Amino acid sequence: MPSIYIKADRVKAVKRKHPWIFSKAIKKVEGNPKLGETIDILSDDGTWLAKGAYSPHSQIRARIWSFQDENIDSEFFIKRIQRAKAIRSPIIERGGLTGYRLFAAESDGVPGLTVDVFDTTLVCQILSAGAEFQRENIFAALKQEFPGHNIYERSDVDVRGKEGIKKSQGLIHGELPSPIIIEENGIKAFVDVEKGHKTGFYLDQRDSRAALEKYVTGKTVLNCFSYTGTFGLYALRGGANHVTQVDVSEDALAIAKQNVELNKLDLNKVTFEQKDVFKLLREYRAQGTKFDVIVMDPPKFAESKAQLRGACRGYKDINMIAMQLLNPGGYLLTFSCSGLMEQNLFQKIIADAALDANRDMVFVEKLSQAQDHVIGSAYPEGFYLKGFVCQVF
Repeated sequence: MPSIYIKADRVKAVKRKHPWIFSKAIKKVEGNPKLGETIDILSDDGTWLAKGAYSPHSQIRARIWSFQDENIDSEFFIKRIQRAKAIRSPIIERGGLTGYRLFAAESDGVPGLTVDVFDTTLVCQILSAGAEFQRENIFAALKQEFPGHNIYERSDVDVRGKEGIKKSQGLIHGELPSPIIIEENGIKAFVDVEKGHKTGFYLDQRDSRAALEKYVTGKTVLNCFSYTGTFGLYALRGGANHVTQVDVSEDALAIAKQNVELNKLDLNKVTFEQKDVFKLLREYRAQGTKFDVIVMDPPKFAESKAQLRGACRGYKDINMIAMQLLNPGGYLLTFSCSGLMEQNLFQKIIADAALDANRDMVFVEKLSQAQDHVIGSAYPEGFYLKGFVCQVF
């Protein structure tokens, strides 16, 4: 088997079981490994450390499969899937979930693989060369552990280019049902797995959506970057007087309207605005429009460290305007899904936004990714979604 040797001063990270090995940590490569091929990972003195997948085009030159000397085959992935199912079983039962994250990549021990379950359909996203190399073993394992389920691939993302692999999308197994409807905490929602964002639905905000309900009774709610409007559904169920759903996508807002009807909620209490959030917030400010509760869940602002400074400015600006639109005592639920944005830094940005908005503000609750989006103890990068409930005066 091909192998790589790790420099003496970089072995510590491997021994701490971090799953990534960067190109600068490698002393030498033996055996001419292919793209995604399984390799042995050795210390500079030849001591065996782990098995991983080789990715010659990426700065993350190897991603570790296992710290035990075992075969990386369908049985390996079956064991990983069984463990992931066991972790999530109580979460699924407690929330009455028919939509949940089954597999969270590195945090579940399979770097580059995300699997979401939407009723009887599994949606897979393969982002690493190693997972791509093992795709047939992965799909075989999923078929065994989820008999009768359909499998659809959504590996249609640019980041695959960094791994030297092309985008891929399509039906892998079974037949894609239409419509796909999931349920969480008693709320139902349509999922578009073919054209929707990511794998079709933002499962990671489930716990935050539930948290919103306790702040909205008798309130006016502005849901920014609403996508298919699920925050708005919880707000309506929580007794909001009115909800404004804002998104740039006409298709997403059409599903948002269907979701209101699906849950038999009052459509007269909802306004749908197909507009750019940044522009609309400034229009509201100029008009003197106010809200009692604002949900600010923007897309990722920072894809790389080079973009982090600009992301900080973007988060500060949009949250400053949001605070200016709140009635005294109103609540802002604000989020960052940028993995590079640390929680303490995001909290400081929100505090600075309050200063610039000339508003007093307190943090009343911390929010994070839903419990099925587990964070591996040796992989802190798995903690990516940060949120705060802020009360603004």
